[in-house]
Amino acid sequence: MALNIELITRWQNSKILLIGGSAGSFKLIFRMVKSFPHDLNKTVVIVMHRKKNFFSEIEKLFAENSRMLLREVSDKEKIEGNAIYIAPANYHTLIESDGLFSLDVSEAVWYSKPSIDVTFESAAEVYKQSCTAILFSGANQDGAEGLLKLRNCGALTIAQSPVDAEMAEMPQSAIDREAAGYVLSNNEIFELIQSSIS
Repeated sequence: MALNIELITRWQNSKILLIGGSAGSFKLIFRMVKSFPHDLNKTVVIVMHRKKNFFSEIEKLFAENSRMLLREVSDKEKIEGNAIYIAPANYHTLIESDGLFSLDVSEAVWYSKPSIDVTFESAAEVYKQSCTAILFSGANQDGAEGLLKLRNCGALTIAQSPVDAEMAEMPQSAIDREAAGYVLSNNEIFELIQSSIS
């Protein structure tokens, strides 16, 4: 599917980009972080499933390869524009209406903490049509319900094509629920991220 003007315009008008992924998504999300220009002028929130109590060098690796400010979410932190935030392990990351993050220690969702659903659902009420969300590869259904809520609130919602996903269940679940406004290949997703209208 070729990118259309409506899709590009909705992306460019977004204030926040939500990225959700699990098994099979790391390399693609890392590539995306490396590709963002320093002046993207959007808030980027990345929610990736992590192993419990597993020390991760993800933040360090991402920060060293990002042209944007990048850090792990802290509780009650003010959400800045033109910055990349990574949801920490063992907490759910929520977006509050007063422009702050909050971290929650409640039960895992789809065996995952952070849960993509929790972040997506909290962002839906705050950002509505000013949001773009992309759901990548994963081995469970986390993110599908959150993506549906985002779509119902007017957000631009994208699922990675299951053909391109290492683990197709996560994006396929979103497609099955009609949560994805668009299903894009990896190349189309990167083309969108880097697009501009002359």
